[in-house]
Amino acid sequence: MSKIAFLFPGQGAQYVGMGKDLYENNEIAKKQFDEVFSNIDIDLKEVMFNGPDEKLKETSYTQPGIVLLSLVLANILKEKGIEPDYVAGHSLGEYSALGAANILDTLSTVKLAALRGSIMNSVTDKIDGTMAAIIGLDSNIIEQICSEIDGTVEAVNYNEPKQTVIAGEKIAVEKACEKLKEAGARRALILQVSGPFHSSLMRPAGEELKTRLDEFNFVESKIKFIANTDANIKEEISEIKEELYKQTFGPVKWVDTIIKLRDSGVTKFYEIGPGNVLKGLAKKIDKTIDVISIGTLEELANL
Repeated sequence: MSKIAFLFPGQGAQYVGMGKDLYENNEIAKKQFDEVFSNIDIDLKEVMFNGPDEKLKETSYTQPGIVLLSLVLANILKEKGIEPDYVAGHSLGEYSALGAANILDTLSTVKLAALRGSIMNSVTDKIDGTMAAIIGLDSNIIEQICSEIDGTVEAVNYNEPKQTVIAGEKIAVEKACEKLKEAGARRALILQVSGPFHSSLMRPAGEELKTRLDEFNFVESKIKFIANTDANIKEEISEIKEELYKQTFGPVKWVDTIIKLRDSGVTKFYEIGPGNVLKGLAKKIDKTIDVISIGTLEELANL
């Protein structure tokens, strides 16, 4: 029997004005947006809808903003009768997936994403770290070369078979980029990010987040939640909390996640949230996979 998966994008998908068309033209969306806007202690509405871009790029706004838009869209899809059997999210998108699976309610999910963003900000301020996208090289070669570099540099985002992101100390990442290009990488591109996300350098963020998770009311769900760090289904609340802790400084195994969903019988994939990056990655993983991107009022109307 055909199964449905909701996929959710991570940081980097944001843009000024995201969600504004929905807010102004869909009463259901407006109500859900306003409930969150009025119950968090940052002016998320102003930054999401009007920017400036530099403000929206701040982790403390980016993370709750992307999660909120993703969940409003997911809720509207459910009201249209489109219910997921599986949910998965890329990095930050894992939080949207939690909300879409009803493991947390929408407001709690956005608040948790805002907390994560704030904690990560405080950690990255103390680290001279960065990330780089390595294109055109197998991940096992990337892992091997990273292990030979002095300092901390690790493969962290396995986005598609020929695109892996590395993260770590800035000098170590730069050295790794040189070695990876020598080894045949088509490109080794330093990313404009504020820290070495998903690397072991972010463990202090995971430790702090772990102490705060009990403040949120997690409930078990029949919708299957696929974890970033091992592409396995997590059902028990203790497993889900452990995943959120580990994911802060652990890998995003996106290739394995898409293959897991495909092999579990998923034939309909919806990318829900700003942008369409995940659609492109899925095609690189398996060109037969069809992904429908839902991020705007127009895309919702075209369903």
